[in-house]
Amino acid sequence: MLLSKMAAEGGGKEMNEIKTQFTTREGLYKLLSHSEYSRPNRVPFNSQGSNPVRVSFVNVNDQSGNGDRLCFNVGRELYFYIYKGVRKAADLSKPIDKRIYKGTQPTCHDFNHLTATAESVSLLVGFSAGQVQLIDPIKKETSKLFNEERLIDKSRVTCVKWVPGSESLFLVAHSSGNMYLYNVEHTCGTTAPHYQLLKQGESFAVHTCKSKSTRNPLLKWTVGEGALNEFAFSPDGKYLACVSQDGFLRVFNFDSVELHGTMKSYFGGLLCVCWSPDGKYIVTGGEDDLVTVWSFVDCRVIARGHGHKSWVSVVAFDPYTTSVEESDPMEFSGSDEDFQDLHFGRDRANSTQSRLSKRNSTDSRPVSVTYRFGSVGQDTQLCLWDLTEDILFPHQPLSRARTHTNVMNATSPPAGSGGANPGSNGNSITTPGNSVPPPLPRSNSLPHSAVSNAGSKSSVMDGAIASGVSKFATLSLHDRKERHHEKDHKRNHSMGHISSKSSDKLNLVTKTKTDPAKTLGTPLCPRMEDVPLLEPLICKKIAHERLTVLIFLEDCIVTACQEGFICTWARPGKVRWLEDSLECTHGK
Repeated sequence: MLLSKMAAEGGGKEMNEIKTQFTTREGLYKLLSHSEYSRPNRVPFNSQGSNPVRVSFVNVNDQSGNGDRLCFNVGRELYFYIYKGVRKAADLSKPIDKRIYKGTQPTCHDFNHLTATAESVSLLVGFSAGQVQLIDPIKKETSKLFNEERLIDKSRVTCVKWVPGSESLFLVAHSSGNMYLYNVEHTCGTTAPHYQLLKQGESFAVHTCKSKSTRNPLLKWTVGEGALNEFAFSPDGKYLACVSQDGFLRVFNFDSVELHGTMKSYFGGLLCVCWSPDGKYIVTGGEDDLVTVWSFVDCRVIARGHGHKSWVSVVAFDPYTTSVEESDPMEFSGSDEDFQDLHFGRDRANSTQSRLSKRNSTDSRPVSVTYRFGSVGQDTQLCLWDLTEDILFPHQPLSRARTHTNVMNATSPPAGSGGANPGSNGNSITTPGNSVPPPLPRSNSLPHSAVSNAGSKSSVMDGAIASGVSKFATLSLHDRKERHHEKDHKRNHSMGHISSKSSDKLNLVTKTKTDPAKTLGTPLCPRMEDVPLLEPLICKKIAHERLTVLIFLEDCIVTACQEGFICTWARPGKVRWLEDSLECTHGK
């Protein structure tokens, strides 16, 4: 990797050199060049006009010790490899499966962790022209193609994920602002679907597909204004967090289709979202260059983080560093089985939440809580953040509290400003009144493990769909299309009037242009001086091109940039026996 030797002059200013290691309180993280994945010829990919590189992982539980499988997209290409972690990369000239698409590009993908075996995996792939493909890269089979004729939605797929706990249901988001629930067992019709209303609320509506026989999509969600950039299921699978180009985070109860709460970005669209391992907090990032921490329980912003100099592309929690400590310390770490027991499954997640809730109880034993999360952005920087007790449980009125000031370039934004600087890669900051460049599709978040109650989701959903068909009137697709065209012209400027407690209101918001400044200073969007400001533990430039992937695994951190290089960063103490070989390959 070619490293720039130029460094900025002046004390405290960040070096322009790309970093290959960094240190936190846990120890030293190292970039392992021998574990880097890329296109077989290793030629940097020309990223202009292409969809972001994304990475998905799955563990197939084989007996060889190489149970992890890796999927990534680069331009029109899709690759599937064995992932060997900190040891070395697989032979790049011999992918298990490679596909090159014509006329469309892969934009996102997701494995079904519930059904994966060493002989077969189910991989969903979304495309820039709107289709979704179900493939098995181990068997090298293409099972089904959904929205093949683009009768359901013609816009780019921005996010696709299996519904937690289900072997057959999956959810797809589009840049049209719509989401669709599919069942892999059902087909798509040969004519455009007709819909009828199931439920509506402020800035959202959910419709069922009206047909004599069951067909896809089962449900159609219309959420907010403009592109729906990413969604994420809570660890227990009950809730769905969505971020949109209109700058809103909306959190729904997925089964009952009720709006739980909302938040507004400081300005610009929200591009990425993730849940804490216990489901108590949500972190978002976007075009305001900030990371924002939102409390699920209190439905309010509890902190903002400033460290990036351009749009934030990905946010992700690190469940292996996040910790809850009592007199007998308990860490969110250990084996994969322990991890599943702590964080995944509707019943198991409750035990983690109950342990965290002890912090607010009168229990005499001290409980210390620290959440670790990371972010990457178009400024080519990786930031790591700690969310600590002084932020989570303030003992006095909120002030501009700060945590971990050991960062080289974390200047605080002035109160009431956007808190952002022009991006280092030419992405200048846009104010709400200016035109906003097209949103960046998001990379996949931390892979989900298998969850319990696999059959319950399907039965609940089927019940909702059946009741919707019998109770509500028809809304024609033609009417919906006209509304979508109207939305596209307003996507960067229209804001809904949404309260943080609006699940009991069932009137769709009138789509009128609203001054975004009216939300500033409200619970939807507190002013900068009204919430604690986090500074990153580390903020390092780690790539030449914008970063599009951040995934935390047990022994490493995985990042990827738009050039198509997937990098492995070994956690402290995970590669001691490789120190000599690291020195030899470091300058590769």
